[in-house]
Amino acid sequence: MSETKIITPNVRRVIDFPLKVGESPTWDERTGDLWFVDILAPAAICLRAGGAVDRFEMPTKIGCLALCENSEVAVGLESGVYLLNPQTGSMKLLCNPDGGRPDSRLNDGKAGPDGCFWVGTRDEAIPQTGNGRLYRVKPDGSFDTMIDGDLMTSNGIAWSPDGRTMYHSDSSQLYAQIFDFDPAHGVTGPPRRLHNFAPEEGRPDGAAMDADGFYWIAGQQGGRLNRISPDGMVVEAYLMPAKGPSMPCFGGPDLSTLYVTTLSTDNNGTFEDGTIYAFEPGVRGTPVHRFAI
Repeated sequence: MSETKIITPNVRRVIDFPLKVGESPTWDERTGDLWFVDILAPAAICLRAGGAVDRFEMPTKIGCLALCENSEVAVGLESGVYLLNPQTGSMKLLCNPDGGRPDSRLNDGKAGPDGCFWVGTRDEAIPQTGNGRLYRVKPDGSFDTMIDGDLMTSNGIAWSPDGRTMYHSDSSQLYAQIFDFDPAHGVTGPPRRLHNFAPEEGRPDGAAMDADGFYWIAGQQGGRLNRISPDGMVVEAYLMPAKGPSMPCFGGPDLSTLYVTTLSTDNNGTFEDGTIYAFEPGVRGTPVHRFAI
């Protein structure tokens, strides 16, 4: 078993305002815009290519967003999946897969190679009861429940470059798993455990995929990003200046910049606001998929 290579990247901060819970960074390769959410603000935010910031206040907690083919943005709210028109700020409800279940809200989500919006839930009960789910939302607003039960905090959704493997994590149960995936039909078999996270690796949160097929997943409260090989080895750990990295995404004109959202947290007695960092890791990412609307 090879040891993890520890790397301290040369990071820079890319926004000058605080975030409560920064999440779901998403690079729009068509426009050069960087989208992200602040779960508790709650808001969807767009850092435009020219530096302007567009902020869209949300009516309830927002867990994630995904770009649509028609230039709308799908947002996963506590009250359902909505379509946001960035030009007008108007929103329309597409569906509410979670149906208002108690102690539950939509959390991490991404558009997949199948053109669907994959979005999971977080069990908000204290203590957690394992009521988490993972939904596959189709462009017409219909949806399938792909995981139901024995899931606490659905997170870490990503796909291999060839679209044949889906990655997923449970932040609360400290593991990542993979599914065989068919771009035409979605998940085609049961999950297989990819990695169990040790305390120093942090709590597995949001994730991204590089062009070499390595899975980058935030180590929440561990202050690091873990780069995991297809066979489940943490080959590199990138130390971040914040304790609470929440999700990476690749961006920039050639997808060679890694953007990392963080959340506000206590770091050894010092309060840290959430923010977004960026650095060049020396590898390129894969373009995000779009919701086929």
